[in-house]
Amino acid sequence: MLAKIVAELGPWSWWVAGLVLLAAEMIVPGFFLVWIGLAALIVGALSLLFWDSAFWVWELQAIVFALLAVATTFAGRRLTLRNSTTDEPFLNQRGASLVGRTATLHEPIREGRGRIRLDDTLWQVMGPDLPAGTQVKVVSSNGRDLTVEPVSV
Repeated sequence: MLAKIVAELGPWSWWVAGLVLLAAEMIVPGFFLVWIGLAALIVGALSLLFWDSAFWVWELQAIVFALLAVATTFAGRRLTLRNSTTDEPFLNQRGASLVGRTATLHEPIREGRGRIRLDDTLWQVMGPDLPAGTQVKVVSSNGRDLTVEPVSV
């Protein structure tokens, strides 16, 4: 079936496939099909050059497409990860965003555990035993547990 489609459309079959994949990228969430579509367009360009050559059979075209799809996907992933900067580095790390803030102990720290209220949330804290009402500073975050130390005056 694939051989028949490639034979009928000629080198344009890869261009059509590439454009269909690029169009599907706009419909499907994510940023993945663009790299596979780019690989199909590259094979289409190679097909325009080598279409009359005896070695450029549809099996070789499929192998080149598969290799290029993997290569462009990895290259695209590296490109997008390298350029991904955000103005909110702690967006999904709420505990890490609290490091450096000060708060008053809501419950005393006994046996290394207590609670503070920051904004509208009660947080589990670890630190030295301190009475309720003591001013503490968040020095680190480990998931949902915060480590605090008393604020030196």
